[in-house]
Amino acid sequence: MLTVTFHGVRGSTPCSDPRLERYGGNTSCVSLRGKGFDPIVLDLGTGLRSLGATWRPDEQFAGTALVTHLHWDHVQGLPFFTPVLRPSGRLTVHGPVQDGYPTLHAAFDTFMRPPFFPVTIGELPGTIEFVDTPAGAFAVGSARVTAREIPHIGRTYGYRVDAGGASVAYLPDHQQPSDGSFGIADEVLDLADGVDLLIHDAQYVPAEFAKKADWGHCTIEYAMWVAKRAGARRLALFHHDPLRTDEQLDALLACARGQGERWGIEIIAAAEGSTICLG
Repeated sequence: MLTVTFHGVRGSTPCSDPRLERYGGNTSCVSLRGKGFDPIVLDLGTGLRSLGATWRPDEQFAGTALVTHLHWDHVQGLPFFTPVLRPSGRLTVHGPVQDGYPTLHAAFDTFMRPPFFPVTIGELPGTIEFVDTPAGAFAVGSARVTAREIPHIGRTYGYRVDAGGASVAYLPDHQQPSDGSFGIADEVLDLADGVDLLIHDAQYVPAEFAKKADWGHCTIEYAMWVAKRAGARRLALFHHDPLRTDEQLDALLACARGQGERWGIEIIAAAEGSTICLG
């Protein structure tokens, strides 16, 4: 069995508003748990803080993070992750090396230091190991991870995790063709091929995309098309726009589910604190 829990589901910036409470206002962070591997964390957004709160102070943490890219909303939770604020905590961080930086560690060191932040990576009490990760497949315990470069702004990975007889693809930031068409990169289809759960960028409605076509994201309709083309069994709409209220998300989800039923795809909208069990 593979257990998927959402800790942060918003895109671009964390937000706080009573109208956003049901889906939540923290940015990208999802955890995967199963037999034969330590916890896998998908991105290090502000949702990482709530994940950290699930570990008791006397409980040792060891886990692996798969970082898609280094935009703020995907990394700024790291210094607030309480397990690495203890000497016993160990976190291995995989991600793509960024243009202009020799290593992933060097890129993190650049933005997590004074004057941008008062504490450096090296000053955190726990052990954090950064792994420069080429596109391809590798093992995390009994889980098989596949990383592929996908369209976004800057070098960005999507990930697929196969474990416990189930599969999850994670593409939180995915640039739809800027002309509004529905072409899909082969790497995206490879990651999402037949997965039990596709967690996919769904930040815009068409009118918003028309104004922000080069901002690195996509429409809900495009996310649904990726799921259909890839043969995904379930689609979780993710990376919700920070201005999207709970009621608006409810309405968009209702429309999407109608099409999903015709295509044989179960569609949900990711919400903080929700858990899905696969396999």
